[in-house]
Amino acid sequence: QIITGLVIYPLVCFPGVVGNILTIFVLSRRNMQTSTNAFLSALAVADSIKLINDILYFFVIVFMRTSTRLGNMSYGYLYPYAHFVFSLSVCVSSWLTVSVAVERYIMVCHPTRARAMWSRRRAVILCTLIYVVMTSLALPSALRYRTIRCVDRATNVSKLDVELTEMWKNKLFVTSYTWTQNLLRSIIPLIVLVILNTCIISALRRTKAKRRKNARHRVTIMMIVVILAFLICITPDAILSTVFGFGYHEAGYLPRGIREITDTLLAINAGVNFLIYCAFNQVFRKSFAHICCPNTRQTNTWMTELDESTYRRLSEAKSLLMSNNNS
Repeated sequence: QIITGLVIYPLVCFPGVVGNILTIFVLSRRNMQTSTNAFLSALAVADSIKLINDILYFFVIVFMRTSTRLGNMSYGYLYPYAHFVFSLSVCVSSWLTVSVAVERYIMVCHPTRARAMWSRRRAVILCTLIYVVMTSLALPSALRYRTIRCVDRATNVSKLDVELTEMWKNKLFVTSYTWTQNLLRSIIPLIVLVILNTCIISALRRTKAKRRKNARHRVTIMMIVVILAFLICITPDAILSTVFGFGYHEAGYLPRGIREITDTLLAINAGVNFLIYCAFNQVFRKSFAHICCPNTRQTNTWMTELDESTYRRLSEAKSLLMSNNNS
């Protein structure tokens, strides 16, 4: 807990929140208004929620080691709700990543259908639906613990603690809900992402050399990296939650220690996407540079590289022109 909560979390979470805010700001620019970027903006919001939740955990640990009373109060009042926020953010991030993977799969493997299936408006609607459904799924997590006041036998001093609610002492409910949540939060997204990523990579390997240099190909490469990072970081959490089913407040020190490591990987995943966009996406870098330095020259490549809507309009205009010439 000292290594993860007091060292790794602040190093990951504070820069991660800043990176996600910058991501939202960059992707909200007019030349970045695409369906893909709608998903990435929603993902940045979910990741920011996760990181802010982890920052609160960092402060709780600091308080517990500097002021016993303040640490105990912050732990007792925050932990039950922090557990809900954690579940919500991870569920939302999982399905937003799946949505991006599905979109890229259609763009790469079925480009003729992509024009009719995807638009920014539909992407925004899907993102909203994911937030609503996943919030509903995570709601029972908000009712998992309740804050109680008890007496520390060692010091005979009153303190706050958390315990399972009556609902979460029902074994049938716990088993049913835990498996449902694990399936929707980890197992199904992992399976879908592995299959789609394999198909996308296979399709890209068959792509002609000239097309490998175009903007849509570069965006797809970036999304493959985002998906791979997600798979690497969420798999340990999926195994811990699904196979072993432990690691929370009521568990022993060893499983809780392992849970600290898996939660740290999730925090890293929530904070790393900004770096991936900067490393693999030229248009993102140039747009970010223009925000920092407004006098930066705007090149044609920058204005069109990620603009799927422009690509569609040009394709439609080309088809219309050809039909007019034939007639």
